[in-house]
Amino acid sequence: MTTQNPRRPDHAIDPLFIERWSPRAFTGEAVPESELLRMFEAARWAPSSYNSQPWRFVYAVRDTPDWLPFLDLLVPGNRKWAEGAGALVILVSSKLMKTGDGLKPSASHSLDTGAASANFQLQAIRQGWHVHGMGGFDKERAVSLLNVPADHQVEAAYAVGRAADPADLTEEQRAKEVPNGRRPITDFAFAGAFKAREA
Repeated sequence: MTTQNPRRPDHAIDPLFIERWSPRAFTGEAVPESELLRMFEAARWAPSSYNSQPWRFVYAVRDTPDWLPFLDLLVPGNRKWAEGAGALVILVSSKLMKTGDGLKPSASHSLDTGAASANFQLQAIRQGWHVHGMGGFDKERAVSLLNVPADHQVEAAYAVGRAADPADLTEEQRAKEVPNGRRPITDFAFAGAFKAREA
């Protein structure tokens, strides 16, 4: 499934960054575990403070016993389209890191885990899959369902799959089923000092 990509960067960058987008229409094809492991391998090489590597990926592949419990964590609006995904992934971060002085709180666990998330998503594109991140899921229930330790934090959920024709989506969802744009660099990069901008 190819989608017309209207994205045009203002500066020369690798096309990979423009190719990554978050569709809602998926084919329903299960993601082979070997394919997921390649995505997690890319995540493994993300940078992190003190090389603490705080990211944890917990996943369920379509048509396995774990699939429905993971799907049930999603809010109804996300569940409706995520049912067509081939895998669901919950991203968790460890709030503690090992240093020369033992375990201590990590101020950067979410940031570092975000770096691993970006690697994961970009590798998926290279393999012909798409990843759609979600904040709309029951994080508290995810903690108990997935046996998340108390010193960890549930960060995000992801649907992974092959992009499909959006005909089965709602009219509102179909209108969004195209790679979206981005704010200009001048809104977030400042020489010398921070400059206030509109939200």
